[in-house]
Amino acid sequence: MRERRLILIADDEPQIQRFLGHALVAAGYDTCLAATGTEALAQVAAQEPDLIILDLGLPDMNGKEVIERLRLRSDLPVIVLSAHDQEMEKIMALDLGADDFVAKPFGIGELLARLRASLRPRRAARAEQIRQAGLVIDLAAHQVSRDGEQLRLTPKEFDLLAALAGNAGRVMTHHRLLQLVWGPAHVDDVPYLRVFIGQLRQKLERDPARPELILTEPGIGYRWAPAAEGGQTA
Repeated sequence: MRERRLILIADDEPQIQRFLGHALVAAGYDTCLAATGTEALAQVAAQEPDLIILDLGLPDMNGKEVIERLRLRSDLPVIVLSAHDQEMEKIMALDLGADDFVAKPFGIGELLARLRASLRPRRAARAEQIRQAGLVIDLAAHQVSRDGEQLRLTPKEFDLLAALAGNAGRVMTHHRLLQLVWGPAHVDDVPYLRVFIGQLRQKLERDPARPELILTEPGIGYRWAPAAEGGQTA
């Protein structure tokens, strides 16, 4: 068993590889490298990394194709690196199964925080209960309480909450949430989703005007704020 998490850096820019490699090792991770999509998929098979940081602009295949092939056989966390002007690319990558994205240029502190969050939710997704900020979300019993008091959620509100909280730390696109909760026929009903997000915030957030649990990713979707290390799931 490895003592340190192994992170695969898939990027064809040598300076990005060096920068990320030094920063990740200093933060306590081991790293391996790939400069093409083909190399990335081969490294995943050979090295079995714990997470991949993936540039969408690889020379031999688009990063979205790498994600698509990866998801046929693995739920390995993927953080996408993308340019500021590639919003649709980011949305498509997330819909294909990427866990998060970081826009270039980026701060290493933000990248490391998102990396930690992407490595955490694997436990939450399997948990029957999620405890956070006074909330207890019982996924098996379909019950939610805050500070010991039962909250009344409609079935669709609970399904939406389960989709968000069960993927804590991950960006969930409008498209993915609508498909998960309402089905493929409703993937364009973004205004409908916003209504339900507003209802959930009214019931769950201590201050719905300044939400701390259901965070907005402008133009893309929503993210359930990850809990601090060690205290979220049961």
